[in-house]
Amino acid sequence: MRWFGLVVGILAVAIGVVWTLQGLNILGGSSMSGNHTFVFVGPLVGVIGLVLVIFSRRRASTAQ
Repeated sequence: MRWFGLVVGILAVAIGVVWTLQGLNILGGSSMSGNHTFVFVGPLVGVIGLVLVIFSRRRASTAQ
């Protein structure tokens, strides 16, 4: 279960970065490009992913 949280967290961070870049119109080629909603949603998803990664890593270190 620890690996699942870690993988989901890493994916959420990556998705958050992509959505932020698309919202800022730095990463084009999508209907999300230039949509300012993703400037706010992207970092939110990234922070949630970072929290998942940290939580999963702490659970892994205390379980051993």
